Amino acid sequence: MSDASNPQDRGLLARLAEGPVICAEGYLFELERRGYLQAGAFVPEVVLEHPDLVAQLHEEFVHAGSDVVEAFTYYAHREKLRLIGREQALEPINRQALALAASVARRHGALLAGDICNTNIYDPNDPAAADIVRSMFEEQVGWAMEAEVDFVIGETFSWAQEALIALDVIKATGLPAVITLAIHREPVTREGWTPAEACRRLEAAGATVVGLNCIRGPRTMLPLVARIRESVDCYVAALPVPYRTHEAEPSFQALTDPDCDCVPGGRPFPTALDPFTCNRFELGEFARATHDLGVDYLGVCCGAGPHHIRAVAEALGRRPPASRYSPDMSRHAFLGQDPSLNQRNLDYASRL
Repeated sequence: MSDASNPQDRGLLARLAEGPVICAEGYLFELERRGYLQAGAFVPEVVLEHPDLVAQLHEEFVHAGSDVVEAFTYYAHREKLRLIGREQALEPINRQALALAASVARRHGALLAGDICNTNIYDPNDPAAADIVRSMFEEQVGWAMEAEVDFVIGETFSWAQEALIALDVIKATGLPAVITLAIHREPVTREGWTPAEACRRLEAAGATVVGLNCIRGPRTMLPLVARIRESVDCYVAALPVPYRTHEAEPSFQALTDPDCDCVPGGRPFPTALDPFTCNRFELGEFARATHDLGVDYLGVCCGAGPHHIRAVAEALGRRPPASRYSPDMSRHAFLGQDPSLNQRNLDYASRL
C-alpha cells in the first residue's frame, strides 16, 4: 500500500492506513427524488438554486457515517451545462459546490473531495475530443485546488482511457486521486479492457485508489471488485448503486419491470427503480463482504440515502451519530419484547 507519511496526501492516505474510508455519493438521484433536480440532463443546478438543500444533504451523509464530503460537481462540466444552455453558470456552480462541501467538511473534520466525471464526449479515435476532455478536467480540478480539497475523485468512467486523462490531470496537482470505473452490461470497459486490467493501468499511472462506482448493484459488482483486488496493490474502491441488479440484467439501466406497464418508454431507469431498491441490510452485507476482500474505500452511489450509508458504517463496526436512531424493535407495540407492552397487541402480531 501507499506510504501514509507523504505530506502531500493531506489526510486521505493517513485515514486509509487507519482503516476503511466511507464516501457517500448519489446526490443526483436523492435531490431528483426530493424535487430539486431534473432527471434526464441531471445537471446539478440545485447547487445555485437551493444551496441550503445541498449543504443539508452533506450534513445528513456525514451524520450517517460518511468520512468524505464530496463536492457536488458531478455533471457540473461544460458539456452538461451546454445541453441546458447554462454554460455561463459553469464556474459559479463549481465554486459554490466546493464552498458548500468545504463548510460541512471543516465543521465535522471530514475529508473534502473535489469531483470530476465522465464527459460523454470522449472518443478514442478523435485526438481533438481528448484535448477538450483534458481542458474540461483542468478547469474543474483548478477550482478544486483553489478550494483546498484533500483529494480529487474521478468517477463513473466507462472509457478507461478517459479515466487515465482524468488521473493525469489530478496527478499534476500533487493530490491523491481516487479513480473509479463504470461497468455496464458487458463486463468490460468500452474499449474492451477488463476492470482488473484497467485498474492495473490506473495504478501504474499513479492512482491512489482504483475501483468501481455506480451502474452495478451489490450482486453484480462484487465479483468484479474481487478480481480487481487480486490484480492491484493499491487501495481499492467499491461504490455500487443500491439496486438489485442480477446476472441477466447486471446494470441498473438494464433492469426491466414485468409487473408495471405504465413507465414511459418501458425502462425503469432512472425514475421507476423503486421496486428494485436494496434495503439497508443488503448494503451492510456488501460492505462486510468487500472489506473482507481487502477493499478499503467504500460507499454507495446513485440511489443512496443516508440510511444506506449508516448501514455501511455499522457493518464496519462504527457508531456514527445517526446510530443513536438505529432500529430497536424491542419496544414496538406489536412486534416488541419489552415486558411492559400490551399482551393483547403482542398476541395480534401474527394477524398484522
